[in-house]
Amino acid sequence: MTVRAKQFTPEVLLSAPRRSAAVPNTDGRLALFTVSTYSFQSHSKTSEIRLLDIKTGQTHLLCSELGASEPTWLGEKNLVLWLKGGEKGTTELVLADAENLDKKPETVQTFNGSVSNLKVTRIDADNIALALTGLATPSGTLYNSETAEKPRSTGRVYSKLFVRQWDAYVTENKSSIWYTTLTKFPGASSMTVAPLKNALAGHKVSLESPVPPFGGASDFDISKNGIVFVAKDPKLDPANHTKTDLYYIPLRTFTEPQAPSPMITKTGALKGYSSSPVFSPDASSVAFARMRSDQYESDKPRLLLLPDITDLSNVQEFYETKDGGGQWDLRPEAIVWSKDGTELYVTAEENGRGKLFKLPSSPRHAIDLPTAIINDGTVTDVRVLPDSSLFVSSNSLVDNSVYSIVNPSKRSDLTTVSSYSKGGKTFGLSQHQVEEFWYKGAEDYNVHAWVMKPSFFKKGEKYPLAYLIHGGPQGAWNEGWSTRWNPAIFAEQGYVVVTPNPTGSTGYGMDFQNGIKNNWGGRPYLDLVKGFEYIESNLDYVDTSRAVALGASYGGYMVNWIQGHPLGRKFKALVTHDGVFSTLNQYSSEELFFPHHDFGGTLWENRENYEKWDPTAHLKEWATPHLIIHNELDYRLPIAEGLAPFNVLQTKGIPSKFLTFPDENHWVLKPENSLVWHREVLGWINKYSGISKEQDDLASSVSGVTI
Repeated sequence: MTVRAKQFTPEVLLSAPRRSAAVPNTDGRLALFTVSTYSFQSHSKTSEIRLLDIKTGQTHLLCSELGASEPTWLGEKNLVLWLKGGEKGTTELVLADAENLDKKPETVQTFNGSVSNLKVTRIDADNIALALTGLATPSGTLYNSETAEKPRSTGRVYSKLFVRQWDAYVTENKSSIWYTTLTKFPGASSMTVAPLKNALAGHKVSLESPVPPFGGASDFDISKNGIVFVAKDPKLDPANHTKTDLYYIPLRTFTEPQAPSPMITKTGALKGYSSSPVFSPDASSVAFARMRSDQYESDKPRLLLLPDITDLSNVQEFYETKDGGGQWDLRPEAIVWSKDGTELYVTAEENGRGKLFKLPSSPRHAIDLPTAIINDGTVTDVRVLPDSSLFVSSNSLVDNSVYSIVNPSKRSDLTTVSSYSKGGKTFGLSQHQVEEFWYKGAEDYNVHAWVMKPSFFKKGEKYPLAYLIHGGPQGAWNEGWSTRWNPAIFAEQGYVVVTPNPTGSTGYGMDFQNGIKNNWGGRPYLDLVKGFEYIESNLDYVDTSRAVALGASYGGYMVNWIQGHPLGRKFKALVTHDGVFSTLNQYSSEELFFPHHDFGGTLWENRENYEKWDPTAHLKEWATPHLIIHNELDYRLPIAEGLAPFNVLQTKGIPSKFLTFPDENHWVLKPENSLVWHREVLGWINKYSGISKEQDDLASSVSGVTI
């Protein structure tokens, strides 16, 4: 029996259990995953590590300690390792037996600091290599925030960039990769873990990995032959260059007291971001991706193969073309090797979906373009099972977590192992609510948009439009779940939600994506105008006279731009979340390579282009009621970008509100804050679209009914 929510509200969204990707064991019978849940009744979070029986879909509790995370199969029978926050800033490494749940888990080592991104690989019959990441002090030791000496002054002095990044000021402590071994001695019942060693300390070149602020487990990999990882070029200013290189540290025992010096991989003309290095099953080769430009963070990653880890000069590119553009026009992300090493499985966006593709693992054999083996939803994780089938974690617009098995040789052969929301039923949602359409854009191309209707949609009735504009700008609305901008939340209020992917969106080819360069308020704005006109002419169930528009980041910029242009008069209310108020303020941000690319140079070299697309040039036209949201820890777009438009709106006498969170960054992540965010946003748009009145009228009519 499925317990169904009466209505999919912000409370339901934010309190729904959040499952991680599931990781199968070596025999493919069990899978590990975590679940976190927030209760608005107790105002507290719970966290669990659970075991999934892949055959039956049933789950069992392994651990319910709040600080436990990152369960990892040890590769020894069904033993499991996980990390747990300890006392005084330490991290405990815990060992448990997944097939003996009555046996109490054992702490096998305590690390004197915060570590994460646990990875393991077997070295020999008695030794297993472990790698983790954590901050290192200038002396190379593991940083512990609770025991570190506190400075007597709060002053900070900088002589180079970054000063701050994303939501924190840069300090002298740097991300690093640490390694050790777990050893089982003959006849012993327990295992011993050696002290951690800093793989990046003691070298002539100072490297940092994972790469801040979002680098994690995908920035490195380990095997019996050592560690591969990506790191920024230390010779370049990180605020003005994206260049990250792939390095290799050969380790044979993972007991080496000093790691050999990292060796750089040579990739010719490709000088941008490197990403997703993954060892082959036999540890002899590495697949990874790299961009060409070192100033374009959203450039197309090229799939690359290092056939022989001992020859870092021999790098082969998949689908290489003479003009450097590459034959495959999508942007590969995660990379997984097949069990026998003959194929690669790669995720990439295409036409509003996060698809899974397969291709031969050698560029010489990759003649045909990759074949999509999962076409719907968004694939978030892929693992290879013993029979060479794939265990896939994914989600969709109505389901927040799905585990399934797919045969890569037969695309139609897909079996659902577990769906948290039973295909949306738990939330009162259905795939029938989801549609899509294409329309002619500003020039000779088509634009894609998703549509989400209310679950109570009735043919012949009209519903106000919620027009959602995505950020990036190199991003897209995909067929995937979100706890921050979830179209279903707006649909269940009574809107028809349309999420267009205009010029600049990813997953529709690089020409379409790159069309936004030097054109922020040009083609994308006209695409949105065309989309609105298409809705007016073709979706007779949409009441565009009661439309509202919302956007965050670049989407917030576009809402500010719309406010000063004719499309702004089509909406009853607008919402800008952490958006750009003035393009002339881009130098208050941190990653300067971004405006340098998108606006065609520096502010002093190309001021005309920055001014051309500046929303503040059109303040005279602002007239629509407008909610502004901006957070104090947003260093990507500092809070002045939110205060300034609110000052303008108030001074002009335009109905307006300002919402801020002092403890949130570019995103609102804390459940209690997110609930306030949703209530304020929905309250604002519902007031001006007339939905609030409809809800009040319905409540009054119901309260007047006597039985």
